[in-house]
Amino acid sequence: MANVLITGGCGFIGRHVAAELIEAGHGVRLYDAMIEQVHGAAAAAGDEIPPEAAVIRGDIRDAERLAEALRGCDAVIHLAAEVGVGQSMYEIARYVGANDLGTAILLEAIAAQPVRKLVVASSMSIYGEGYYALPSGALYDGARRRKADLRAGRWQPEGPDGEPLEAVPTDETKRPDLASIYALTKYQQEQAALIFGAAYDIPAVALRLFNVFGAGQALSNPYTGVLANFASRLANGERPTIFEDGQQKRDFVHVRDVARAFRLALESDVADEVFNIGSGRAYSIEQVASLLAEAMDLPDLQPEILGRFRAGDIRNCFSDISKAREKLGFEPQHRLEDSLAPFVEWVRRSPAQDRGADMRNELELRGLVS
Repeated sequence: MANVLITGGCGFIGRHVAAELIEAGHGVRLYDAMIEQVHGAAAAAGDEIPPEAAVIRGDIRDAERLAEALRGCDAVIHLAAEVGVGQSMYEIARYVGANDLGTAILLEAIAAQPVRKLVVASSMSIYGEGYYALPSGALYDGARRRKADLRAGRWQPEGPDGEPLEAVPTDETKRPDLASIYALTKYQQEQAALIFGAAYDIPAVALRLFNVFGAGQALSNPYTGVLANFASRLANGERPTIFEDGQQKRDFVHVRDVARAFRLALESDVADEVFNIGSGRAYSIEQVASLLAEAMDLPDLQPEILGRFRAGDIRNCFSDISKAREKLGFEPQHRLEDSLAPFVEWVRRSPAQDRGADMRNELELRGLVS
């Protein structure tokens, strides 16, 4: 059993990881800045944080405070990060400071107080567009969309000679193609941890998380997960809003499955590896909005399709989780369509301020929506 420091440990994913580790017999210490945008008043007051976990409030860039938190720990799970593709495109210094500089300060602290394992949360956003199949059946990893096509409502990327492409599952061999500042910072976090681990002989693993959902997500943070955004809109009697045509495809993985993946990575002998952590399924964004509206008994609040694009967004990316199955023993247990009822119950008990319009206004003022 290990004493584990979880940075960002009071957040949505962190609280579930803490509960998973505590149930497995590990000691847990949570380090978190408790930023209002992410946590809201309830989480900042300590709601839903496992009582067995020690909590230290501090910024990830506070070297002295972080060194105190690390003292006596055997392992680190690094979740602390600013999260949000859209916001990262204009609050650039904030994202680079927290994600890149914060990770650097953490690694310096670990160099001074070595641990036995380091697991870092990376993101599917580092892939940019996922893998596609050419008409010949060959895999194609160079898909990128041009602004001129997006402005004309041509949402689907094309092959190198303009041929049609079919979206297929993406595995860890896909070359990174960074389409947002957020993606850039997550790739830096991942690679810094792996480079550091190899140099200091500290086993390091990066988990590339796909779209995480579940109870405890910040319903009033418009830059959080899309399912929480839809739930906030619906809870306030508003239609979910969707960029482009709603047919873009994503992979939704339950937070409890993600928490288990972190425990498996922590307890395994695997080192210097990256793993996709997703459901292995693809859902269109319009389909997800409709499923949620039905689960909330609001079938008439069908999504509003905006027909506009947001800078930094990609069209399709969903996971191939074969590597995590083989090397970590990871198997998702909570399908999206089977998990909406408990999610809706939690939404109904939770305050949800709809700030989606504020988010769109911020992006439009900066020319990031076309």
